[in-house]
Amino acid sequence: MPTPQLPYTIGDDDFTELLPETRRALAHRIAVAQREGRIPGLVAAVLRDGERRWWGSRSMVDGHAPDPDTQFRIGSITKTFIAVLVMRLRDEGRLKLSDRLEQHLPGVGPAAGTVTIRQLLSHSAGLSNEPPGPWWERSDGALRPELADVLQHPPLRHEPGRLFHYSNVGFALLGALVEQLRGDDWYTVLHREVLRPLGMRRTSALPDAPHAGGWAVHPWAEVILSEPLQRTGRMAPAGQLWSTVGDLTRWAAFLAVGDDRVLAASSVAEMREANASGDEQYGLGLALTEVAGLALAGHTGSMPGFLAALWVCPEERLGAVVLTNGTTGPAGGIGAVAADLIRIVAEREPLIPEPWRPLTGYDPQVLALTGSWYWGPTGFGLRLVGAADELELVPLGVAGTREARLLRAEDGESWVAEGGYWHGETMRVVRDEDGGVSHLDLGTFVLTREPYPLDGPVPGGVDPAGWRAEDW
Repeated sequence: MPTPQLPYTIGDDDFTELLPETRRALAHRIAVAQREGRIPGLVAAVLRDGERRWWGSRSMVDGHAPDPDTQFRIGSITKTFIAVLVMRLRDEGRLKLSDRLEQHLPGVGPAAGTVTIRQLLSHSAGLSNEPPGPWWERSDGALRPELADVLQHPPLRHEPGRLFHYSNVGFALLGALVEQLRGDDWYTVLHREVLRPLGMRRTSALPDAPHAGGWAVHPWAEVILSEPLQRTGRMAPAGQLWSTVGDLTRWAAFLAVGDDRVLAASSVAEMREANASGDEQYGLGLALTEVAGLALAGHTGSMPGFLAALWVCPEERLGAVVLTNGTTGPAGGIGAVAADLIRIVAEREPLIPEPWRPLTGYDPQVLALTGSWYWGPTGFGLRLVGAADELELVPLGVAGTREARLLRAEDGESWVAEGGYWHGETMRVVRDEDGGVSHLDLGTFVLTREPYPLDGPVPGGVDPAGWRAEDW
């Protein structure tokens, strides 16, 4: 697993641990959430740079306050694990995200079979939210022994790829896809390929003591009712798992930076990119949200008797986990509580940037490309920013104008844009007959050293009268 370059030391100060004032603010936030949400038990944690820096709990579970080793049901956070298993198959070349489901999982019918794996991961396949029959979260999974039993008839509620429509059914199909291609049940695959390498010994398909019992709280009285625990059968990949704060802080650390034993950082970053938008933003198995200007990725979860939330903020190298054993929770949802924990740390203890250092080497020909460039009258600055001759294209004084980070390609004369409007497009150096630089071509955008040069390669040519002043 990549090791962050921390802790930073400035003078004699080591900023590894959170300040007492920050810890108190975190404790206050979960105390308010537990009381106002009337939650029987709650345990939470904050991690920074891949390590748990704080945890706290409120109220009782089996006679004592829950701790980081107490298991809770995590509901739809299970989907993040299924998504990683699918991405592993993609990285191995066993499938493409653009493949139709029926190419790998026969027998799902002509409608569901035509949706793509990407659409299933991003909840844009158009499948129904839930399977047919009784409320699956409170029903014996044996009621749906066959895969086709999870599909409504007709199975689609929307045209595939058109919009975000959350589907528990879609992740049941993805779990079956993993089983089909691995030749083993999904949890066995998960334990072998993910949980064991990451040291997550307290994440399981069934509860393992010490674990919390699930409770419903009466809406009009301070009394509680025990919720049943069901094995969910074919629907298990949508929300079956149990875990602990201790294990989920490891999982949050993984979702922030990846781990080559499980999934490369680049593939985890791809999961955090928005794929479907609508009422919610969603990547590949990861929900996306924003709080106080901080971009968060992760998931919430709910099952009868339990609410859970996990968010990571890679930019601030922060994460938070909140687990509860109540069917209902605080206003705004349990996800808002976890997001607030990240916000509290980010605001009170902003990330200390790494020190500036000069490059240890560079290509003089690349350095010669830096400086001002113009797309028509629009100015950009091109900067050399990385030891691998990475370039950064930034607008000059025009807010909202396109920008890009550019990674040098193997041929040495081109770069591939990462992020923004030009994501995936190539910037090429175009040379004149004498070998000098004529212009840059960025996805057909011609960038010249001055705005609209008369003798330059501007498509459509330039008015021969050139730039002029007018008395209007």
